[in-house]
Amino acid sequence: MEALLERVLKRVMTRGSLGVTTATGRTYVAGTGDPKVHIRFTTKSAERAVLFDPELEIGEAITDGTLVIEKGSITDFLDLVMAQPGVTTPTIASRLMLLARMAGRRIAQFNPRGRSQRNVAHHYDLDGRLYSLFLDSDRQYSCAYFEHPDQSLDDAQLAKKRHLAAKLMLDRPGLKLLDIGCGWGGLGLYMSEVGGADVTGVTLSKEQLAVAQGRVKERGLDRHVDFRLQDYRDVPETFDRIVSVGMFEHVGVAHYGTFFRKAHDLLKEDGVMMLHAIGRQEPPGVTNPWIAKYIFPGGYIPALSEVLPHIEKAGLIVTDIEILRLHYAETLKAWRERFMAHREEAKRLTDERFCRLWEFYLAGSEMAFRHQNMMVFQIQLARRQEAVPITRDYLAAAEERLRAAEFAVHAPPLRLAGE
Repeated sequence: MEALLERVLKRVMTRGSLGVTTATGRTYVAGTGDPKVHIRFTTKSAERAVLFDPELEIGEAITDGTLVIEKGSITDFLDLVMAQPGVTTPTIASRLMLLARMAGRRIAQFNPRGRSQRNVAHHYDLDGRLYSLFLDSDRQYSCAYFEHPDQSLDDAQLAKKRHLAAKLMLDRPGLKLLDIGCGWGGLGLYMSEVGGADVTGVTLSKEQLAVAQGRVKERGLDRHVDFRLQDYRDVPETFDRIVSVGMFEHVGVAHYGTFFRKAHDLLKEDGVMMLHAIGRQEPPGVTNPWIAKYIFPGGYIPALSEVLPHIEKAGLIVTDIEILRLHYAETLKAWRERFMAHREEAKRLTDERFCRLWEFYLAGSEMAFRHQNMMVFQIQLARRQEAVPITRDYLAAAEERLRAAEFAVHAPPLRLAGE
C-alpha cells in the first residue's frame, strides 16, 4: 500500500514537489525540484485511507494528527496539492467513491424544516467568540466585494452590502424588505439604517438571532427591523424587496423549486430580489465529503445550470447576473490570516484538534476558489421586466447615494469648541 501511494503521488504531482515520509520512516519526493512542503504519515492506516478516499481522508488525517505537516503549513500543503489536475480522484477507488456520492447526493441534500435547523445549528451555533476572532466588525460571514486589491476586509464587506443595496434599488424610504438567512443581522441593519427599508430577517440559528436582536435594540430600530427564528417557507407576508446572502448553499437541489416558488409568492408584483450564493463554474457535482461531514452538513454548491431552470419554472425573471471570481478567495485569505493570528485564543475556547480542523476548512475553501472553479454569483430577479432599468447605469449613482448615507449614519457627532 505504501508503494502504491508513492506511485499515485508521483503521478499526480505535475506542478512543484511534495516531500513525503511514510509511517515506516522512508522518505521520497513526489514531483520535481526541492519541496517547500513535507508531510509525514504517522500510521499505515492513514496512508491507506488517503489512497482510497483522498477528498475525505486527507482532512481527517490532518485533523486527527495522523498526517503531520513537517515543512510548510496546512495552507502551503493545500495550495500545492489542490492546484494539481485530477487530484480529487487519482485512483479507481476514489472515482468509484465520487460516483457513489453523485448517486446519493439528493438524499444528502434533503433538507426539510427540522433537518435544516439541525444543519444550521451544527455550524452557526458555535461559541460566538470564535467568529469574532476572524470576521469583520459587522460579522459578515459571506464573500466580500473587493473594489481594489489592497482594500481591507471591513471595507470590502461594507462594499458588498452597498453593492447589493444598489442592485435592490432602495430608491424610497419604507420599502418592505425580507432578508432570508439574516445571520447576525449586519446586512439587514444596513438595509434599514442606510437604505431606509423596513426589514424582516429570518434565520434558523438561535445564537445568531440573539445577537441580531440585541443589535436592533442597541440601535433603537425596533420599529423598522424585525429578526425572527423562522424558516423562509413559513413567512406569510409579501415584500417590495428580498435579499438572500450565503443561505442558498444550504437549500439543497431537491428544494430549489420550493425556494424560488416561495420567493415568487413573497415578492410583490413590482418587487426585486437579490440572491448572493456560492456556485461552481463547471457541471453539477457533489459537496466535498469532509466539508459535508464536519462543516456544512446538507450543504451544496450548485452550477448555474441547476439554478436557472427552477427560476424560470417559478415565473421569476432574471434581470442581471454578476460572477465574482476571486473575491471569495481573498475573503477567505483574510479570515484565515485573522484566525491564525488569534489561534491561541481559539485553542483556549476549543482545543488543538478544533484549531487544525478550522485551519483546514478555511485554507481548503480558499484554495477551492483559487484552483478549483468555485465562484460567487449574484442573481437579480423580478416578477416584471419593467421593475429594473434596462441598463446598469443606475448602479454607480445608487452606490454614491449609499456612500453619502453611510457617512450620515456613522459620522461622529459635532462638538462645540472646548467640549
